[in-house]
Amino acid sequence: MSEQELNSYRFLSGQDPTDEMLYAIMSEARDAAIKKAEEAQQKFEADYERQYEQALRIWGSRIDSMRNGNY
Repeated sequence: MSEQELNSYRFLSGQDPTDEMLYAIMSEARDAAIKKAEEAQQKFEADYERQYEQALRIWGSRIDSMRNGNY
């Protein structure tokens, strides 16, 4: 199925999609969902790492302060 045929189909057109069209539509939806999930996972991991490093700095600073007798 060509991309033009796929892009021209609309569910509201009153026509049922062919099996080939439905497979192509669902494949594209799956691919888009996988890409979005991967991007979200990368964003989550980067944010988690940033927060972890920030917590290490804060607690490291507090521990150093306590070691130096600054309660």
